[in-house]
Amino acid sequence: DERVTVELINDGTHLHPAALELAYHHAGAGRVALITDAMDAAGSADGDYLLGPLGVVVKDGVARLVDGGSIAGSTLTLDTAFRRAVTVDRIPVEDVVRSISANPARLLGLDDRVGSLEPGKDADLVVLDEEFTLKGVMRRGAWIVDPT
Repeated sequence: DERVTVELINDGTHLHPAALELAYHHAGAGRVALITDAMDAAGSADGDYLLGPLGVVVKDGVARLVDGGSIAGSTLTLDTAFRRAVTVDRIPVEDVVRSISANPARLLGLDDRVGSLEPGKDADLVVLDEEFTLKGVMRRGAWIVDPT
C-alpha cells in the first residue's frame, strides 16, 4: 500500500537484516523511516534502568525487561542506526539520509520546516566523519555540538 511507511529499528536486535533489505526493496527508500524506539538508556553503559515502573537490564547494548526478558525498547541512537545501515546493511548513503530525515519529517507533518536543507527551513544538521561517527550537531542554525 503506497500510503504506508515502514518504520524500522535497525539495531541488530529488533529485526533481522533481511527485513531491512525487504523493506528497502519493496517499499523503496521513500517509504522507509529509520527510528530508534529509544529508552533512557540510549547511548549509555550497560546496567540497570527503569522504563516507567518496569525494571530493565541493559547487557551488550540490548535492553530487556527484568521480568520475562522481553525487549524493552532500544538503546539505539540515530547516528548508530545511520552507520549500521550504511556499513553493515550496505544501504546507499542517500537512501539512509532520506530514511532518517526527510521521511520521518514528512510523516510527522513537519517537512515544511525540517528534514532537508533548504532556504526557509530550520538549519538542523548532523556532521559525521568518513566513518559515520558523530562530530557535530546544529539546531536551528546554532551548534550544540561543535564539529571543530
